[in-house]
Amino acid sequence: MQRKIFTLALAMMAALTVFAQEEAAEKAWKFDGTVGLNAAATGLVNWSAGGKNNVNGFAYGKLHLLYHKNAIAWETNFDTDFGLTWIDQKEDAFQKSSDNIKLATKFGWEFKETWYLTVNGSFQSQYALGRNYVEGYNNIISKWLAPSYTDISVGIDWKKSVKGADFSIYLSPIAGRITSAYIGEAWNQRYTREGALGALQYDIDHAADATTKAAAQAAYDAYDNLGGYEIEQAAKTDLRSQLQNTYGTYTYDNNGDKVFRNARAEFGLSFKGSIAYAYKDLKLSTTLGLFTPYQGKGFSLKDIYEANNGAGSWASRDVNANYFEYSNNNRYFGHFDVDWDCALSYQFLKCLQVTVSTSLKYYNGTLIADKDGNLSERCQFKGVIGLGVGYSF
Repeated sequence: MQRKIFTLALAMMAALTVFAQEEAAEKAWKFDGTVGLNAAATGLVNWSAGGKNNVNGFAYGKLHLLYHKNAIAWETNFDTDFGLTWIDQKEDAFQKSSDNIKLATKFGWEFKETWYLTVNGSFQSQYALGRNYVEGYNNIISKWLAPSYTDISVGIDWKKSVKGADFSIYLSPIAGRITSAYIGEAWNQRYTREGALGALQYDIDHAADATTKAAAQAAYDAYDNLGGYEIEQAAKTDLRSQLQNTYGTYTYDNNGDKVFRNARAEFGLSFKGSIAYAYKDLKLSTTLGLFTPYQGKGFSLKDIYEANNGAGSWASRDVNANYFEYSNNNRYFGHFDVDWDCALSYQFLKCLQVTVSTSLKYYNGTLIADKDGNLSERCQFKGVIGLGVGYSF
């Protein structure tokens, strides 16, 4: 599925490129971008300071298509990257280092100079499985469409070009966001089983003695014979519910119990700002996106507990420990989701390129584990510095 969608996206961009070239005479279309491949390798022989042989590869593309004629403006951006690392070791030799898909488009009508009535849409996700690379079995923590973020909004866009720099400020009081954590039944059965067996296999491979190894093998064999529903029960929770809990795509029933679902839809306020600057072979761009839902703080675990006079399903729960989780992980108006991306590239000798990119994210309701396994909402940051073959156009 991922390959088909990626191929379709490339085909669409290629078709738009051809169309843009045909319309170049009218100067209504503008197509530009940067694509490249960064790679590095380290080889060590009798190296006293330590380290391991490794090879790193990182491919990226940033494509921008703009149509502007009379009072109509249509702008589309496609940003993507994928990185893979090979480490000379038996366990987890291949590890994913980067994986990102961002597609955004907006269509505007200029009702006053530099001011546009705009419809905006965007989509974010990833290509491959994401795993938590720790000792033992590496649990799956993300996949295609888990998570994904789809935004659709209507608002006002201010656009201005000043001395080679393009500025855009967009505000929408009518914005919708769909957060997905989609996991199909067959996929869920397969990887729930793989996760449980992987953990048991690790116990077998690292048993301290023959007795411990025999016990671990017996546990593996017993689990391997279980059916689908029994697997979920033996694992305590299936992979689907783990991911949907992580990305907050759940609601509560009348008893206060979590009901997991594939997606969460919200209506709220959206703000987007961007700056793009180009000077000869230097390109700089930065974008900031904010979203907050139009919903209240929600109802608390404590209210239900007291309403039932301390009886029922809440009686055995720790009210203080679960209060904020039950309040939908602070997803209410005034608490903003943040996406802030920056990219700098410089091309020299026509084909070599230096790139620096950063990405900062904070999503209310997205739970991230620390080194001790404690789940909480946390700021996410990624930085990439690369030198490799690149082409700007």
